[in-house]
Amino acid sequence: MNMLLYLIPIALFMGGLGLAAFLWSLKSGQYDDLEGASWRVLADDDSDPTVT
Repeated sequence: MNMLLYLIPIALFMGGLGLAAFLWSLKSGQYDDLEGASWRVLADDDSDPTVT
């Protein structure tokens, strides 16, 4: 029972830390362009003429 006095605050702290990291990623624009990367993979750009 005494162990719960340590584990519950640690779990709450880690959950809050994960929530803060997620909110920071939203604020910094990590999820702004969800389709851009998939279209860049499919794009056929031959912008480097040295590659044969």
